[in-house]
Amino acid sequence: MASYTSLELLAIQRAYETMLADISPSVNAPEHLALIDKAYRYCLERYDGRYLLSGKAYMLHLIDMARIAVVEVGLGYISVAAAFLHGIDYKMDVSINALREQFGRTVAIVLEDFSEISKLDTEKVAFNSDNFQVMFLSLIDDMRAVLLKIVHRVYDVRNQNDVAPERLAKYFHEIKYIYIPIVHRLGLYRLKSELEEKLMLYENPAMFHEIEAKIEATHEARKKTADDFISRISESIEAEQERTKKNGKLKYAYSVKWRLKSIPSIYAKMRAQNVPFEEVYDLLAARVIIRCALKDEQECCWSVYSAITNLFEPMPERLRDWITKPKASGYESLHTTVKYDDKMWFEVQIRTTRMDDIAETGQAAHYLYKGEKETSEEWLLNVREVLENPGLVSFENSYRKLYKSDKIFIFTPEGDLKQLPVGSTVLDFAYEVHTRVGETCNGARVNGKMVPIRHELKNGDKVEIITSKRQSPHADWLNVVVTDKAKNKIRRYLKEEELKESEMGKGLLHRRLKNWKFPNNESVIEMLVKEFKLENSLQLYHQISTEKIELADVKRFLTTKFGESAERLEKTVPEQIGMKNKELATEGEESLSIGEDIDNVTYKLAKCCNPIPGDHVFGFVTTDGTISIHRIDCPNAKSMQQRYGYRIIRVKWNGMESNSQASIRITGRDVLGLVGKITKIISDDLEVNMKNIVFNTDKEGFFEGKIVLQIADVTALELVMNRIKAIEGIKDVVRID
Repeated sequence: MASYTSLELLAIQRAYETMLADISPSVNAPEHLALIDKAYRYCLERYDGRYLLSGKAYMLHLIDMARIAVVEVGLGYISVAAAFLHGIDYKMDVSINALREQFGRTVAIVLEDFSEISKLDTEKVAFNSDNFQVMFLSLIDDMRAVLLKIVHRVYDVRNQNDVAPERLAKYFHEIKYIYIPIVHRLGLYRLKSELEEKLMLYENPAMFHEIEAKIEATHEARKKTADDFISRISESIEAEQERTKKNGKLKYAYSVKWRLKSIPSIYAKMRAQNVPFEEVYDLLAARVIIRCALKDEQECCWSVYSAITNLFEPMPERLRDWITKPKASGYESLHTTVKYDDKMWFEVQIRTTRMDDIAETGQAAHYLYKGEKETSEEWLLNVREVLENPGLVSFENSYRKLYKSDKIFIFTPEGDLKQLPVGSTVLDFAYEVHTRVGETCNGARVNGKMVPIRHELKNGDKVEIITSKRQSPHADWLNVVVTDKAKNKIRRYLKEEELKESEMGKGLLHRRLKNWKFPNNESVIEMLVKEFKLENSLQLYHQISTEKIELADVKRFLTTKFGESAERLEKTVPEQIGMKNKELATEGEESLSIGEDIDNVTYKLAKCCNPIPGDHVFGFVTTDGTISIHRIDCPNAKSMQQRYGYRIIRVKWNGMESNSQASIRITGRDVLGLVGKITKIISDDLEVNMKNIVFNTDKEGFFEGKIVLQIADVTALELVMNRIKAIEGIKDVVRID
């Protein structure tokens, strides 16, 4: 890369010296100037031969940013040094630790924060502008980073030839939704007006130039009107001064100037009032600037107000008293709108020279009037408070120290923004997206890297949740999440699962009590609850279902209470089973065939899993010799095979159709008429009878439905499920029992 030419170096040096002269009223301590010069020369060497898109030397861009930071925003020497160093790539060029050693800890913090907010994806900021502003604050330690970013965008709109078109579009998007609201709240009204004009020129140049041409065409007439208005209110103010002067002396001096409202402001009024340019009634504004003692400021402002409203009729609803209660940014002024003639209104702003300086240059000027050191930048201590609390009455409300927010902001893959507490994990984010996403969360890609559900998220992370149909919440998930929403959803799921398991355990226990010929009533259940030191029957059923309580232990206890009749009954079972198997073997069959023409065998279809023809099934020989037909995925299958394997026999269907029941669960997005489409397919198209149907919709617009069908066989059931899955809006259809 070629070096700067001697003429370019001369231009850079002159620009640097001019910048130092411009900032000298605010930055003049020798040690501060030394740090600035060190940063300047460091960058001059590192960026030697680097140019912007327009061909301008890159160093001129840095010098201009430094000047804007001090002169127009009110920053100090730290920000000047950071402005010079902000473009360095800390990974490729030099480490942040090296910069910290050379330029100090504070400069390094500003640079790190500036880099952090520069990485943000602002594509969808229009939908999350308030959250983006808050996120800026939560990402950083030093507010100078945000202000330096504003300085950069001011430079960009002033020097658009230095910026690539695609970057310029992105920058104006940020300016519209992030930076204009921030500079407005900080009281940087001059920069706000400039950014608004540049934005309108970029977005709607035709309308901008149309209004501009109309303003120019009516300039002379408008100037004549304004001069007459100023002359008349000046006479009224002087008369009021004469009336209120003490000891022959006037309490204040004043000056009056007028202006036309900005083109973006006029355009906003045209749209708000739905009128053309010619019918906007309050295009003109006058400003009365008062010079008086600090203690007399309010009295003098109200005196001028009285003089003007005695002459012209005011619009009461447009009175704005920001003298008694200043804005959070420190802005003080008295605004009124008065009627000049039947078709024209004038807005009048009344303020002192001190108030005017603060209104023009923002919060930095506020501190200069308090007598603070010009280079202290102590006004920055309140910037975060002003931005986070737009309703504050006074800028001097407090001097709390900077702190990091207790919230983090996470991006979805589509660029949407989710707000979570600090310490939130991937699983918290999954539940924030949707309950079903949380329940099936199996991990995530965070900034492109795979991480587990326990991974703690950081501000600005981009997260893509990975789900699995096989995943479901576990009790230990409660130790993974921190948000109340996620905890409540997990607890609800676990409670529902516990109830399901308890129902299975209840059915299993009641069947065993019947088989064992033991009493089956509330007294027996209470006896078991007490024996196993549980709180209620629900816990008993749940622990039986989950095998925490062995049925052998239940039987052993009941035998001590009711005798051994059940054991003697049990001993006859192997003989019966042997007979059945022997009969089957003599017929040369490997398994028992069940169907409409089955003889000499008593069987029943188990209620716990509701098998239907076509299901893979097995037979379980009960104590009375009846064969209970179960699906191989029956919830009770594992327990039966482990404890009573000798009772299990192979069975198969023999061309049988039935009127058995099968239940299906349907999930999807709630769409108008969806339930009607589902029931039409089942009842009208496939002529299947529905025994029961229940649908529930959550707050996120997703539904879950359960339908109990009277079905002939598995083939018919699969046809029903496939037809329902084809409906638009259906996410999943599964068989349940």
